[in-house]
Parts: sequence; C-alpha cells; structure tokens
Amino acid sequence: MRIVIGMLFAIFFCCNILAAQQAKPAIQSVLVSQSMLFDIVNVNDGFMIAVGERGHIIRAEQASSWQQMNVPSQSTLTAVTFVNNQLGWAVGHDGIILHSNNGGLSWAIQQYLPQLQIPLLDVAFISETEGVALGAYGLFFRTLDGGITWEQEFHTSLLAQEDIDYLEELRIEDEQLYIEERSSILPHFNRIFRVGRTTYLVGELGLLAKSNDFGKTWQRYDEIYQGSFFDIVRTQKGNLLAVGLRGNSFRSLTNGTPWQKTETAVTSLLNSIVLTDQTQIFILGNNGVLLESNDDGQSYIKHLQSDGKALLAGVIFNNQLVVASEVGIKVLSVVN
Repeated sequence: MRIVIGMLFAIFFCCNILAAQQAKPAIQSVLVSQSMLFDIVNVNDGFMIAVGERGHIIRAEQASSWQQMNVPSQSTLTAVTFVNNQLGWAVGHDGIILHSNNGGLSWAIQQYLPQLQIPLLDVAFISETEGVALGAYGLFFRTLDGGITWEQEFHTSLLAQEDIDYLEELRIEDEQLYIEERSSILPHFNRIFRVGRTTYLVGELGLLAKSNDFGKTWQRYDEIYQGSFFDIVRTQKGNLLAVGLRGNSFRSLTNGTPWQKTETAVTSLLNSIVLTDQTQIFILGNNGVLLESNDDGQSYIKHLQSDGKALLAGVIFNNQLVVASEVGIKVLSVVN
C-alpha cells in the first residue's frame, strides 16, 4: 500500500507542475470590488486583503479604496490568511494554493491541482513555515516549509466508528477501492480556527472537533445537530460560539461541552463570526442577514440588509465592519 500511495504522490506532484504552467492569470476588472468575494482579512490594522471568484484578490489600506492585484490563476478563491505583514496564503477551487511574500502585492502558485475537482475552503498558519489547507471531502494538506511542499493527510479520527470499520474491511479486501473510497468518505471541512494551543475544526454533518497539536490528531465532540457548521470562534469572554445552517447558533461555556442552542430568529445559512475589540459579536449570513450580540452570543439583534445579498466574511478595520459579500465589499457602520 505504501508503494501505491508513493506512486500517487509522485504522479500528483508531476501533474501539479504541468497544471501550474497551464494556469491562466486572473482578468483585471474595474468592478472587481463589486464582484463576489468569499473571504477578507485584516493584516495587523495596516491593510486588508479580500479574495473571491475568478481568482480575484484585492487590497486596501482604507475601506473606500481597493486595488486589484495580479494573480496567476483564475480559480475561485475561498479563503486567505497572513502570519505577518508580508507572508500570506490564499486557497480555493482546483486545489489552488497561492503565496505572497510582500504583503499581498504579488502572488505565486504553490499548488494547483485542477484534476482534483475539489475546492479548498480554508487555510491557517501557526508560523512562517507550518500551515494547513483544508476543504471538501476531508481534503487536508500540511506544509512545514512555508508552502514549498504540501503533503496530503487523511484524518481517520474524524470519521464515525462505522466508517472506520467499513474502510478497514475495504483495505483488506480491495486496496484500490479503499483508496478511492477514502478520498470521499470524510465530511467537508469548512473552517479551522486556532486560539492559544487549541485548534478547532467545523464542517459538514455536524462536525465539531478540536486538536492540541495543530491538526495532527483530532478529538471529535459529540454530535449536537446534524447540519453543517461554517464557523467557530472563542468569544471575548473565552466561550465557544459555532454557527451553521438554518440560523443555527450554539454556545459552549466549558470548552466544548455541553453546547447550548441560542435562538437567532432567522433561518438563513450563517457564514461567519466577527469579533470586535469590545463586547460586540457580529454574525454574517445569507439573505442579507447580519446579527449583533452584546451578551456573548446569548441573544441577537437583527440588522437585515435591504438588498438581501449574502454576507460571507468580515473584519473590523478602523472601527468599521468591512464585509466580503455576494456583491463585493460592503462597509457597515454598526460598531459601537
């Protein structure tokens, strides 16, 4: 089996080189800040980077003025992160991983695997060299050298026991079928969040998990509902808050158990949680849903956006809530 996997990685690597050479640069557009954007990051209060459809990456030092960066791929980008003012990574469809070493002014391809046909959905780094990128069907890559190389990992601990037993039977009976089945049996990994020494993971089918070694091993929480989660944070008061499908919001006061459901009075998908430096918490959702909490996620005030467009991610920048949305950048003056 090790020989088979080794051959697959060798083929993977060669295909990655050829595919990256064939990638087409993102097209420049004067309306790029009004296109669909999936993620945004505040880099040490110095500038913001937002990423989105067709490989768009835009940069701003103030919320009213955005500039499109040159990007060597048209793959839709779903997430972006920076470890300091210079080093950043963006991920997305086609297994794309992009890297910047100059504060997002230029980007280079580190990985491009269109043959995968599976999107990466989030990326996180704990240092200038170690990071992970993850996505649909349990796709999970790790780098220990700043993205020069990325190695794929498979996390059996995030499977239900019946799935573990099923895979073990397949491995014994049909190794090729085992390899094929393993690539799609895990749930989608939607978001990874690290605070202190603990890393949290949320995803499809009620997935909630934590790790104390940056995702090398995982402990899955007991299921609290069967729908997908899309974000998790530790609040200003040190509690956990997770949100997902159909307006579901859950809160934990004891690091993951028990979880208590909070009424949101909405049924829209909740995409992202934004914390302020004070007590405010904002939750961004589809259909123009913006929820505000001033009591650590125990209750919410609704601020519905009149255009009804999806709010996908946000940051606090210069005391404003700056949002990546279905229709580009939105600046919302709701911060106390």
